[in-house]
Amino acid sequence: MRHIHIVGIGTGNPEHLTVQAINALNATDVILIPSKGAAKSELADVRREICQRYVTNQATRFVDYDVPLRRTAERSYVQSVDDWHEAISATYERLFLEHLAEGQSAAFLVWGDPGLYDSTLRVIERVAARGNVALAYSIIPGITSIQALTASHRIPLNLVGKPVQITTGRRLAESFPGIAETAVVMLDGEQAFSGIDDPDAYIYWGAYLGTKDEITIAGRLGEVCERILATRAEARAKHGWIMDIYLMRKGHDFDDRN
Repeated sequence: MRHIHIVGIGTGNPEHLTVQAINALNATDVILIPSKGAAKSELADVRREICQRYVTNQATRFVDYDVPLRRTAERSYVQSVDDWHEAISATYERLFLEHLAEGQSAAFLVWGDPGLYDSTLRVIERVAARGNVALAYSIIPGITSIQALTASHRIPLNLVGKPVQITTGRRLAESFPGIAETAVVMLDGEQAFSGIDDPDAYIYWGAYLGTKDEITIAGRLGEVCERILATRAEARAKHGWIMDIYLMRKGHDFDDRN
């Protein structure tokens, strides 16, 4: 049986790695480094920097691989993701068969925490379900972009005694501001915050969190919305990619006490 470590590496700062993650990487036979094309080569470079800094096991091998592209034409969002996961799972299966002997282990370095809006675990489960490769797998948690965002803005995640919703840009309008006083928004390629029309809404936005390129903007949404849109567009053009997240909030601590 082969063993797969799914290792959370934080938001791009090598110092986000936990001791548990470092130990797992050093106990691994093969570390798999994904490539998403020239425009996102920095993402692979960050993974390599982490390995250069922390992996001291001379026997560890490194294998680069290409990530299949997600095809969206004439597909619903759910169908496009389902097809994409199936293509990635076929790639993973091939990697395991070609580069891992029975009893050996491999590691994936996953942005943030593997349990939060990442699909590596789901893809591994697909590989295991097909039955062509006998697998065991473990997850090493990492610092999430949510933690990095609240730390950079020096704010608590929640209002006192109130819940927090974690959602995507596609679904933001369903819950904020009518249902959730605090909404953390991930995977928003369309900048859904720009469609929120509420004079009392605040936004705490961040991109490239935890790295030398970190950008943060906060304020009343109506006052900073255009600035965020312009800054985001400029940063994406400069780097060729962007990872951003934001927290929307309406209300204050203790504003509902009787």
